[in-house]
Amino acid sequence: MIFNAVVLKGTKYGVQTDVNGYFSITQIPPGKYTLASYSVGFDTLMMEVELKADEILTKKLFLIKKVTELKELVVSADKTERKNDVKISVNKVTSREIKKLPTVGGEPDLAQYLQVIPGVIFTGDQGGQLYIRGGSPVMNRVIIDGMLIYNPFHSIGLYSVFDADAIRNADVYTGGFGAQYGGRISSVMDITTRDGNKKRISGKASASTFGSKLLLEGPIFKEKEDGSAASSFLLSAKNSYLSRSSKIFYPNANEQQGLPYDFLDIYAKASVSTGNGSKASIFAMRYQDNAKFLGVADLNWVTNGIGGNFVVVPPGTKTLIKGYFGYSNYTVSLLESNNKPRSSGIDGFNFGFDFINFSGKNEVNYGVEAIGNKTTFEFTNLSNSIQSNFEASNTELAGYIRYKMNFGRVIFDPSFRIHYYASISEPSIEPRAGLKVIITDNIRFKAAGGLYSQNLYSTSSDRDVVNIFYGFLSSPENIQNTFRQMDGTYSDVNSRLQKSWHSIAGFEFDLGKNTLLNIELYNKQFSQLINVNPKKLFDDVAANSNIPDSLKKDLIVETGFARGIDCNLKYDYNRLYIWAVYSLGFVTRYDGNLQYMPHFDRRHNVNLVVSYELGKRRDWEINIRMNYGSGFPFTRSQGYFNNLQVADGISQSVANSNNSIGIIYGPLNKGRLPDYHRLDINVKKKFVLGENTLLEVNAGATNLYNRQNIFYKDRITNKELYQLPFLPTLSANITF
Repeated sequence: MIFNAVVLKGTKYGVQTDVNGYFSITQIPPGKYTLASYSVGFDTLMMEVELKADEILTKKLFLIKKVTELKELVVSADKTERKNDVKISVNKVTSREIKKLPTVGGEPDLAQYLQVIPGVIFTGDQGGQLYIRGGSPVMNRVIIDGMLIYNPFHSIGLYSVFDADAIRNADVYTGGFGAQYGGRISSVMDITTRDGNKKRISGKASASTFGSKLLLEGPIFKEKEDGSAASSFLLSAKNSYLSRSSKIFYPNANEQQGLPYDFLDIYAKASVSTGNGSKASIFAMRYQDNAKFLGVADLNWVTNGIGGNFVVVPPGTKTLIKGYFGYSNYTVSLLESNNKPRSSGIDGFNFGFDFINFSGKNEVNYGVEAIGNKTTFEFTNLSNSIQSNFEASNTELAGYIRYKMNFGRVIFDPSFRIHYYASISEPSIEPRAGLKVIITDNIRFKAAGGLYSQNLYSTSSDRDVVNIFYGFLSSPENIQNTFRQMDGTYSDVNSRLQKSWHSIAGFEFDLGKNTLLNIELYNKQFSQLINVNPKKLFDDVAANSNIPDSLKKDLIVETGFARGIDCNLKYDYNRLYIWAVYSLGFVTRYDGNLQYMPHFDRRHNVNLVVSYELGKRRDWEINIRMNYGSGFPFTRSQGYFNNLQVADGISQSVANSNNSIGIIYGPLNKGRLPDYHRLDINVKKKFVLGENTLLEVNAGATNLYNRQNIFYKDRITNKELYQLPFLPTLSANITF
């Protein structure tokens, strides 16, 4: 049971279980106590314990689903955690929260929930990506069970590669994260999957107009009542057949070929646990995506991976030992209508060890990590004059220490990371810190900041209007030597890393027992960014020594910042759940000559989620989500001209030549697209078919009032393509 209250009844001693279900209560005076555990949906557990001086007891607690339905049960573990942890710019997401959103296509998904997190900007239903507080997708570290993966989202934008029913917890850090995480300069998504059922074979099967899913789990060796060793498996497979089903269910969505998306996600996991709580897991996955954007591009990508992790609880100590390892590869290819193919790939491994030591409400974490990868990229420049091929290897070694000190009303959480990028022989020393001051029982101030670095950059540019191609590069070589600052002075480019400074401050307000208001101001200063040079026209050879770096180097340096405020109101009590978010943001980039707003610079973003359960047995549920976003920047077309092609030089007959239309562009990203808004709704009905069998029927609609949100406009023909239209969905799933 994760995030569960465990207390010594009648005392001040109590904690919340972590993502693995572990708890540690320390610095307790000798004596007799009643150990109690509380959880919604389970009977309260009471256990008499006796502690001698300097004694460490290990208890494995088993909770039983409650037989009697109580009128009201208040569990305050969340509030206890808020008073014992800094908890700034982090959202803990469980399967329960994910299922509060309308299920687009009938299945809840982490990608849909991430879009309603404060500070997250989603660039569209088709080919959309998540941009977190001014950071592009390559700046987001995504981990599943300790293993790094490189593209967690499908082209349709509404689905991630993760099965929501297999997720135990997802910690989403939008900034200011501690030194236990490194190698990225914007955000972290740390996703943990649950173990399979240790008691019996169970699962879930579902089908909808969008796709289908099957999840199976069960014991390999059954868990016994005495809590001895047990093992289990979990297997999940989900796919979309929208490119075919849309021709039947949504004939108006795309008259010529239907909605152009197909994907297949497979995840398998085996776990073993011992009697004292230690456990180990091994897992493997394959994620595949295919999209054919009519008249624009064909996109295909595949991810394969295998990994494992373990947690050891040494007897008689206050230390947990965690370890993880993983290997994954990702390949992507894009064929555009202009016949300029692009392809990229990354093969990578990572492994590490973490040690967690508890001492009262204080906590010491330390660990080591190793990362290695090989990246490839091939593309042709805009003028079709130069084809570029990149290949690089990257090795990283890191160590960190974090010491959380709890002084009652003040929590100080400093940490320190040393990250060495061996392939470019460059170390990065990264101090970080978090602070919380409990002003009153209901008002808390918090702050965090630090330095972050990474040796991985994207094959796409922040100037691209639609980034459906998502590739990677590392260890930059052919990079400009000097950078022109905004004041006109020049500085040497001495580092080949991307770097940023975070500074965040905010307040938490408890507006009653069940309502939390969170307000955060943030600033991310991107002191150095590295991008592929879209203006390259010449080879970087001695004969072109007089050509500026901006026209011959493969890579360019940029700087920038992201600033804003995020406000989040959460109400969760009884049958009603409300999640309201408002974000105000400003994002800029500067390339040494021009300061511009990247294509994801959305000024205002609003999300409202409402979920309500009806009926005596709460077997009906209504979920509503409304999203409003102000328009993204774009570059206007100022005019057109007759672009005469004279490939044969002076001998070509102008009168018989076929000309093309040239475009005169306005200032970069000075225009604004129309506002985006969409309303989704879903109604669920549950039918109990047996002791362990439940049927759930879902009916709903995406884009309920059929808002025409712009996706793509051809500058020559003025033909417009829109994001997803009104899409009614009907699905059914059975849990057994």
